[in-house]
Order: sequence, then C-alpha cells, then structure tokens
Amino acid sequence: MAHGNWTHAMPDDPLGSVAYVNARLLDPATGLDAMGGVLTEGEKVVAVGPNITREGASLADTIVDCRGQCLAPGLIDIRVQIREPGEEHKGTLESEGRAATAGGVTTYVCLPNTTPVIAEVSEVEFVARRARLLGLSKVYPYGAVTKDLKGVEIAEIGTLAGAGAVAFTDGEKAIANTQVMRRALSYASTFGLLIVQHPEEPGLAAGGVMNEGEIATRLGLPGLPSAAETILVERDLRLLALTGGRLHFAHVSCAEAIDAIRKAKAAGLRVTCDTAPPYFALNETSVGDYRTFAKLSPPLRGERDREAVVAALADGTIDVIASDHAPQDEDSKRLPFAQAANGGVGLETLLSVSLELYHNGHLPLLEVIGKLTRAPSELMNLPAGKLSPGEAADIVIFDPDRAWKVDADQLASKSKNSPFDGRPVQGMVIRTVIDGRTVYAVEN
Repeated sequence: MAHGNWTHAMPDDPLGSVAYVNARLLDPATGLDAMGGVLTEGEKVVAVGPNITREGASLADTIVDCRGQCLAPGLIDIRVQIREPGEEHKGTLESEGRAATAGGVTTYVCLPNTTPVIAEVSEVEFVARRARLLGLSKVYPYGAVTKDLKGVEIAEIGTLAGAGAVAFTDGEKAIANTQVMRRALSYASTFGLLIVQHPEEPGLAAGGVMNEGEIATRLGLPGLPSAAETILVERDLRLLALTGGRLHFAHVSCAEAIDAIRKAKAAGLRVTCDTAPPYFALNETSVGDYRTFAKLSPPLRGERDREAVVAALADGTIDVIASDHAPQDEDSKRLPFAQAANGGVGLETLLSVSLELYHNGHLPLLEVIGKLTRAPSELMNLPAGKLSPGEAADIVIFDPDRAWKVDADQLASKSKNSPFDGRPVQGMVIRTVIDGRTVYAVEN
C-alpha cells in the first residue's frame, strides 16, 4: 500500500475555503454521480456540483485537483473495536483513528466491550471526548444491552442514549437468554432505540473454531454450524414480531439466516443487517494450513454462503457493509488455531475489498458507496454520509482502479491481524478530510 501522511490538524485550527475540482462526485444520499467539484468553507460543505471548477472556484483559498478520481462522503463504519480503555496493547483511539483515516473512514461506531464496559454515562463521554481531542475520525459509542455484557440484567439504555450512545449491543456476545432479549427489545422500543445482535446461539456454537464441514473435518478442527446463526436470527425475528421493536443483525454470514431476514423484511418487520468484507470476499478455504488471521467470529463460511451474501448485498437484504474491525495482538494470534483469538483488523481494507463488488459486476459503484455511507448514517441516525451544502466537510477521495497488495505489517492499526494479508486489491484512498481538514493524504 502506498502509505500516506497523517496530519494532526486540531479542531481549533483556523480554516479557510477549499475547492476540490475535477472529481467524479459520488453521493448516494442524493443519487449524484457526475464530474464536478465540492467547495468547503471552514468545517462545512457550501457547494457541490458541475459548476465547481478551477475557474469557477478561483476565489477559494486552496484548490485541490482530484485528477478525475472519485470524491464521496467519508465512510461510516458501524462495527469497530477500539480496545481503549483496558487493552491498549491491542489498539487505542489514536492508532485505530489513524487506521480509519487511512481507510477513508471519517466516522465510526465502537463496540462497548472495553474494560470497563461502556455501560455508564462516564464511559460514553470518555470515548467522545478523547476522540475529539485527537482530531481524527469521529467516534460514536454503542452502549451495552446488559450490565457487564453478562446477558442477565438490562443496562440503563435510556440514560446511556441521553449521554450519546447511538445503539445498543453486547458486542461479540449474543444476547442468548430469550426473556432478556424480549425485555431488551421492548424496553428499547419505548425510546425508539436500536438493538444490535451478534447472531450466534452460544450452546450450539460452543467449542467450534471454524465453519462446520468437510474442511474442518480434514483439518481436525471442531466445527461451528451455520445453524447456530440461523437459529438465533429466527428466534429474534419472532421476538421482534412480539415486541414491535427495532433490531439489527451484525455480520450475517450464511444463506439460511439471510433468507429469514429477507422474509421478515417483506413481512414489514423493522429489521436490518450488515455484513463484513471477509464474508463476501473470502470463504473457509482461507483457513488453509491453520491460518489464524482467518479465524473470525462468525467463521468464514462455505462458497454457497459467500455467494448468498453477495446476492443479498445486491438485492438490498443486507443494508450495510461494516469492517468488523477486531484488533488482536501477536500473542493472541500466534497460537494453535483452536486456541487463537477470533477477529481481524479491517478499517484500512474496508473500501478496497468492498470495491470488489463493483469490479466484479455485482453492484454499481454508487450502491457500494451507499452501503458504506448513506445506509449506516440513516441506520444510526448520524450527522454524516452526505455531500450536501451545510453538511460537515467529511470527504474521501479515492482511485477505484489503483491496485495495491495488502501487507499486514504495513497497516497503521496497532495490531496487524488482517485476514486479507497478501491479497491484491483494487482501489486506494488518496485523501481523507474531516471537518474540512485533510487528516490523511497519499502522494499521487
């Protein structure tokens, strides 16, 4: 990857006007796909369209020639683990903020599974304050659904929402108790809040370390059946019908679970879901000779399931693409496969791998970008994801055709556990702008 430079432009630095000209403008929120430019003043977008040219923007303090590259709203990632506070050796708000900006991600939502768990107002406020001081990507926290993520007692959802939590999840843990899940959906619905479920029935998944099937048998590894995902999805859809709440399934990975969600949407239930790049770009063969970088949760599935994920992205059943960024240190991954920790880093490869959907003809470019901007913004009700005048000047400029090879050792994330290590990809972030300030740029 052609590494760029990060700048620590702080929020109180004075800003003038910047004209980004000669760009292919992509704004899924308005359906815009046309050559033109964007004019920003201070922290805001003030004009967008074909009339923003070098000549037309001659009064701007700075002119950036995009050389025909794509300019879109900054990406929004709704599933990121930051590890701060508690496990700073794996990642910090600063290290993962750098990884995010290198990947064109200007806003992300972090899981509550820190130490302490984000289940108190003070923890919600800590994340927001620390991110603002860093001046990198904007960070919004999830609140925990249950106290200490133990799945027993409902957390103070209403209070946490008032403090800034945008939705509620127990992170990598499923809310397994049916009565607790019913109460969570009912309680959240009184506030109009969203519950996000990790769909994996823990009893059925217990002991499994990779997708159940022929490859697991051949490698002598305990299998984790896709039915563990489907069973919990089907249970929760019944609870959703019972409570009338709002429910989102994270990182869906198998055909049967996706079919259940598709039917529930058709029946009018308020259900949404996301997936992550490993589940449409890789399959269980990536485990190869016990590659622990490919040990994820949920596990990489078979080719039939991978194809079902691609089809669900194309037909709109899957609403959002999220990185599922889960940093793990070397000691956690350099173990026998069964003992190694789950998870892969994904912020820096989110755009490039997602663009495979476009390059392979599965989705138009504007739709791919929509699943990374408009859809997550609408789902989480975030003030981001649009290029319209008056919106925050959060921008990514990228070359959709520029090829590079993922080298885990070169990633900005503190942890290097990428399931895409060694993979050739097509599409590179050239510049990331947050509130009108360039925070990351690659020399063309």
